[in-house]
Amino acid sequence: MLTKRIKFILLILCLSYCIGHAQNRSKRQSFSNPCAPVGDPLLTVPPTVKPLLDVWMRDTYVMLGPDGNYYLTGTTASPGRRFAGQVHCWDYNDGLYLWRSPDLKNWESMGRIWSFDENAATWQRVGKPIKKGSVSLNGDPLDSMYRAVWAPELHYIKSKKKWLLIACLNGNQGSFVLESISGKPEGPYRNIKGNEQHAIFDNIDLSAFEDEDGEVYLVGHDHYIARMKNDLSDIAEPFKQLKETPYAKEPYIEGVWLTKHHGKYQLLQTVWSVPLSNGRYTYLRKETPGEQLHSYDVVVAESDYIYGPYGPRYPAILEGGHNNLFQDKSGHWWSTIFFNPRGAMGKKFSQTCRPALVPVKWEDNRLKPDIKAAADFYSTVNSEK
Repeated sequence: MLTKRIKFILLILCLSYCIGHAQNRSKRQSFSNPCAPVGDPLLTVPPTVKPLLDVWMRDTYVMLGPDGNYYLTGTTASPGRRFAGQVHCWDYNDGLYLWRSPDLKNWESMGRIWSFDENAATWQRVGKPIKKGSVSLNGDPLDSMYRAVWAPELHYIKSKKKWLLIACLNGNQGSFVLESISGKPEGPYRNIKGNEQHAIFDNIDLSAFEDEDGEVYLVGHDHYIARMKNDLSDIAEPFKQLKETPYAKEPYIEGVWLTKHHGKYQLLQTVWSVPLSNGRYTYLRKETPGEQLHSYDVVVAESDYIYGPYGPRYPAILEGGHNNLFQDKSGHWWSTIFFNPRGAMGKKFSQTCRPALVPVKWEDNRLKPDIKAAADFYSTVNSEK
């Protein structure tokens, strides 16, 4: 009898310990700091940064090619289209365009390199009808159909010597990967096998990352990642969520981008800041209609492993959201920007939806704008124009 009582007591103690340990672990769960340091001049896109091209564009993307040229693409509106309101591409556009530069200052148009009418698969070309009278998030009148290609990225995969062009479709039609069949950045491009018949990823903002060992990963909106097959024809595994240090209440996050610095993976994402009643700003949105947005900010998280866990996010480039990073020929770091017209910050820009670049630097292994480099670069650009 005594033995049974001892066993029972030990069982109760064991259960109490397990429950207490679980509760303590829950209490210790870490979250990223949601404070948005709006107004910090050391983190905000410098006022010297100006559009490099007078071309309507969102989601600016720039990379350095193996030929020594820089290549620029982004979400564009159809040239020559007449709009009832402001220029936009919320409903439809005609394809993907590319620009080239030897020095980041002088850009040459390479024209349209992928067309819905000439290059798209049937599932990409069909589109989705729009209810009559619909308007965009900015209040722009929309046409009859959702069929726009958004957020393109051009990647040269060094280990495979292949050019990939990645983009997504509006209207919840997913993302896809294209490959150049000429071995040139201007294409022509065709769908890889994984998205010949359907989207390879069922959400927006798909990106790619080539690791040091030659493995290539697709990283997508809403915190997803998948490794690609060795021949880049498809994904080699199902998409799964990254392990991250979230905010206490996760807001809408987009514009995902992955790179590496000081041997660690750097996960860049974009979050809207919103004002609080005390005059401060936060990334914890209420997600309610008419919510006042302020700035479109880049936040960064770091990890030793590509799938995570990623440490706490920190604000890195205020007003510079949906960007990518690249290094120039001298090894200096840059970020792209497009001057988002939404939110309070849009009112301060003399022009919105135009491509530009922000010199950036790593201080104590944290990303931030390089104010002096920006002033130097744009003084030269302005003097040449």
